[in-house]
Amino acid sequence: MSNKNIKEEYDELVKVIKHHMDLYYNQNEPEISDYEYDKLMVRLKEIEKENPSFVTEDSPSRIIGGTAKREAGVKITHNVPMLSIEDVFTKEAVSQWVDKVHLLHADAVFSAEIKIDGLSMTLRYKRDSNDGKLHLIMAETRGDGLVGEDVTANAMVIPNVKKVIDLPYEYLELRGEVYMSHEDFEKFNDRQEKLGKKTAANPRNLAAGTLRQLDPEITRSRGLKMFIFNVQDGPAEIMESHCKALDILEKAGVPVVYHIECSTKDDVINAINEIGNMRENLDFDLDGAVIKIDHTAWRDDFPAGSKYSSGHIAYKYPPEEKVVVMDEILIDVGRTGKLTFTGSFHDRETGKPARLCGTSVSRATLHNQDYINEMQIGIGGEYKLFKSGEIIPKLNGCVKAPEKVYRAPENCPVCGALLVREEDTADIRCINPTCPAQITRTIAYFTGRDAMNIMGLGDTLVEALVSEGYLSSYADIYHLYEHRDELIEKGIIGKEKNTDKLLNEIEKSKNNDPVRLLTGLAIRNVGKSTAREIMKHFDNLMELTKVTREGFLQIPDIGETTANDLYEFFHDEHNLKILSDMHEAGLNMDSVKDEDASEKLAGMTIVVTGTLPTLGRKEAEELIVKNGGKASGSVSKKTSFVLAGEAAGSKLTKANALGIRVINEAEFLEMLK
Repeated sequence: MSNKNIKEEYDELVKVIKHHMDLYYNQNEPEISDYEYDKLMVRLKEIEKENPSFVTEDSPSRIIGGTAKREAGVKITHNVPMLSIEDVFTKEAVSQWVDKVHLLHADAVFSAEIKIDGLSMTLRYKRDSNDGKLHLIMAETRGDGLVGEDVTANAMVIPNVKKVIDLPYEYLELRGEVYMSHEDFEKFNDRQEKLGKKTAANPRNLAAGTLRQLDPEITRSRGLKMFIFNVQDGPAEIMESHCKALDILEKAGVPVVYHIECSTKDDVINAINEIGNMRENLDFDLDGAVIKIDHTAWRDDFPAGSKYSSGHIAYKYPPEEKVVVMDEILIDVGRTGKLTFTGSFHDRETGKPARLCGTSVSRATLHNQDYINEMQIGIGGEYKLFKSGEIIPKLNGCVKAPEKVYRAPENCPVCGALLVREEDTADIRCINPTCPAQITRTIAYFTGRDAMNIMGLGDTLVEALVSEGYLSSYADIYHLYEHRDELIEKGIIGKEKNTDKLLNEIEKSKNNDPVRLLTGLAIRNVGKSTAREIMKHFDNLMELTKVTREGFLQIPDIGETTANDLYEFFHDEHNLKILSDMHEAGLNMDSVKDEDASEKLAGMTIVVTGTLPTLGRKEAEELIVKNGGKASGSVSKKTSFVLAGEAAGSKLTKANALGIRVINEAEFLEMLK
């Protein structure tokens, strides 16, 4: 490969890794697994080793981690840097590292430990003269490794974080991992589903967001836990031997990480295998195994660069994979009529749900008919199963083909109407507007936060009201008050208090801006931003019933497909009847023009990123829209400029790479004068 091609590969790696660093450390929304991320980093370092001239101070190999967030507290400079641990991916690499240590210190012993997939936190303790015990005085997140965030108030409500330690020291600093158990994670998501709210993607993300909550009571309610895995600072007695230090802490009631003391490289490899075999039975996600030199003074003899802790390595287990047998293919009809396919299967070896990354898996999405054909999916077929990002179950190839590859039915499994495959797509849809499956989902969408925002009327209750015959369209929501006594008697919503509370929320929603109403109608390709743009051009939502296809095309950002969708919706007799019913029920159809609105940002697409000095991100985006611009969440060639604050992250990097103008808050506000 030519030097030019290597440089291009390197530049792309830098951009991709920084993007994923921002998602992991700052946004708590990783898109790839740690294993995949680590492989990218290994390749980056290989290129840097061969081409040292490529390396800059802001290379991902020299950046410790994320930037400190400020939502839950103030920034704290760490007394001892909270560095990363260098990763290895083979047991041969582990053996070579142990041999390297033994060459210099023949009698060195090691600690092999569980690496929990959580987030690091340091606890500072100071002796209290009144009782002679160590009291917790500070808790800090990792941040960028040098500067973190003060989360003391939240740490105080984590049950197994020791607030007082009965040890005869003046000062002690401990580092550990905050995590959420699978049980608590599932409880949280169950509650979210019942409330009709967004569920969390994985325990690590939820733990990170919980620790940074402004309200400690929210942290308390979510059941975080913590293991200590290192002594950062303290007296000689506890700093000399790592394993001895963990033993001292454990005797004092401090929860410490599971660890195995090892003398030889065979001991270390056996410990790694033992920890790997524990994965299925742990109540938390495992991120690998850490190997540490026990004698802490010797660790500095094995530096690993400015980013990594010396005297440590982390072995990363390859993604788990199981072979499963397909038992059933389930079909679901979404709110737009689109069919989705889910495979139900069992582990070929055990006959039970497959155990992957500590959880039982019996289902995975099958996407569409093209995917099913490509993967040869059918009843009785055998397939490799893994977890993408150790989170989402996915099939990874056919091991044994079925007798027959599955074919989607010709008729809707819910209403029996003929199914239609959309031209130039893999999507199959039920186009019957009265299909019960679509009614439930469209009404639930209508009542959701981004649309009419009727608090308390979530998916479960909508489904119950549909099945009981009270709801068959959006308009029926505004007739529920007519059935008040009957609803109370049946207890569908609850007793009198809860029923009246919901009916009041429904009544209140009548006053919503028509942008919310238009959004809630669930017209294909018409989301919140498109609805807002449309209503800029009309005084009343009912005017849309008189607009031609060509008229819709005159609205900025409305293309031919969306124009057709709008025209068909607003000229359908069934939809017109529903709109008329809602109008008669007193829903607000009139657009209120903001006197302060302007067109100063007309035609501009603006991305807001980072922490601005005085404006919140949502506030800045509202100002953009109010002044005729479009607020976008991602940077592209169509971006007019990026409004960047502190810790702007990957969006700023991408803007610079594309040559897009970047402005600060002061410049932005000047544009609005």
